Amino acid sequence: MSTLEIRDLKVAVEDKEILRGVNLTVKSGQTHAIMGPNGSGKSTLAYAIAGHPKYTITGGEVLLDGVDLLELSVDERARAGLFLAMQYPVEVPGVSVSNFLRSAVTAVQGEAPKLRQFAKDLKNGMDALAIDTAFAQRNLNEGFSGGEKKRHEILQLELLKPKIAVLDETDSGLDVDALRVVSEGINRFRATGETGVLLITHYTRILRYVKPDFVHVFAGGRIVEEGGPELADKLESEGYEQYTKASV
Repeated sequence: MSTLEIRDLKVAVEDKEILRGVNLTVKSGQTHAIMGPNGSGKSTLAYAIAGHPKYTITGGEVLLDGVDLLELSVDERARAGLFLAMQYPVEVPGVSVSNFLRSAVTAVQGEAPKLRQFAKDLKNGMDALAIDTAFAQRNLNEGFSGGEKKRHEILQLELLKPKIAVLDETDSGLDVDALRVVSEGINRFRATGETGVLLITHYTRILRYVKPDFVHVFAGGRIVEEGGPELADKLESEGYEQYTKASV
């Protein structure tokens, strides 16, 4: 059982306060959806947890199984069991998908996986996500469509097997078919019950496939309402206006 605890987290970007005291606990077997309008601080939360240098922590704690992630480097956070699926995955020219993934698994697990087993796991993962196996030899994300990039993020998720996965708008830019395939990948990852998921999104459409246990409304740099899956339905029908007005 793993637990991510975010306690009164405050974050600034270029001296502008973005997060104004976020409190959230995510445990193994739980899926938490964070929903909110553009500019509310959702992605800031994701990148601050992961250790992006652009974001300055001005207060609070982020603990994973009692370990203060804010005291760790980005790679140490990954080895501790944290994973971030980015909204805009970057291209890495000169590094093949296969080499990147094997290097990532080696770095996180502390030893290189056996080549034959890794090749089998990679092929199975690509088949499950409807990724052409020829992509294994292509440069990471170079020339990939938005949907292809997001599928590869979920492939990383399934191979790395983190304790806690933060998925930053994984549904962004996906058509209906890609959304279904990506959602199935997330659900396979969740099925073991050994990991926790923090799913950041604007829309409820991905929540039709990936059922959250808890929904949190983000506005003005903090969580302003919490509830179960029914809260997502309320947001679908009423929007975020009532929360954005209250957070001004």
